[in-house]
Amino acid sequence: MDSGNNTAGIDQATWPNVIGEARSVADALPDLLVEASHVASSIIAGWHGRRRAGPGESFWQFRPFNMGEPAKRIDWRRSARDDHLYVREREWEAAHTVWLWSDLSSSMVFRSRLAEVTKRDRAIVLMLALADMLAETGERIGLPGLTRPFSDRRAAERLADALAHLSKPVALPDTMSIKRFADVVLVSDFLDPMDEIAEWIARVASTGARGHLVQVLDPIEETFPFDGRIEFTDPEKGIRLTAGRAENWREDYHNRLEAHRAEIRDMARRAGWTYVLHHTDRPASEPLLVLHSALSGALDVMQKGGV
Repeated sequence: MDSGNNTAGIDQATWPNVIGEARSVADALPDLLVEASHVASSIIAGWHGRRRAGPGESFWQFRPFNMGEPAKRIDWRRSARDDHLYVREREWEAAHTVWLWSDLSSSMVFRSRLAEVTKRDRAIVLMLALADMLAETGERIGLPGLTRPFSDRRAAERLADALAHLSKPVALPDTMSIKRFADVVLVSDFLDPMDEIAEWIARVASTGARGHLVQVLDPIEETFPFDGRIEFTDPEKGIRLTAGRAENWREDYHNRLEAHRAEIRDMARRAGWTYVLHHTDRPASEPLLVLHSALSGALDVMQKGGV
């Protein structure tokens, strides 16, 4: 899986499929943006902002002057309109960069009868909803390899617009723009080859950035409730595999999936990152609340002088 966003090396025979996947993402974005806004609004009251008085250039609020404070803090123009003395407070500026990415590769377009949404659509909703929540606290947000980090109340719309113009849906984003002290949130099924995942995690970790991995799986990928003769198809390589008695594969499948997941968890733990497992038959708000807690902890460290 190419970790960048360029189109070099794409076989001409597969180009129509790549274009089709990109258009599919673009077509789905308006509805997903609305859903993301609803999800973010439902839990945004629990996302406590970091706005507070402190060093900075932006005006925040006036407050009454307290006896004992230096007189130079008094805003005489505002005080002249009242019988009290007021101090002009500036907003504490500590905007933080959070890079967001949702896996848009072919394996993410899967949806079974046990879920109402594809893994790709849920990943996009999580990313855009998180962008909405971060925008409320003034953080800088960006798509690595696609946009520069920015602070905007319309962050989700700007990210959706950038994704709509993505020429090649990819699983793992470019890492060149990721710098120290940033946070990186990757939402994916993480069903790519383990060496590719490990290489990407190592590159991001080497920058000094903090990572947050959200693994999104369809419930049928966990339960493997297949019986009899079943044909399985790799959506990315087109490989077909036929099981004569699929039920005989169930235990080995469960063991291999758990081993794969445990390895991802271990890589995240060794890097000091967070890991969240989410199934598409569960509410999108669940992983967002976990991400809120993880990002809030990281931002609090920065506020207290960790950065």
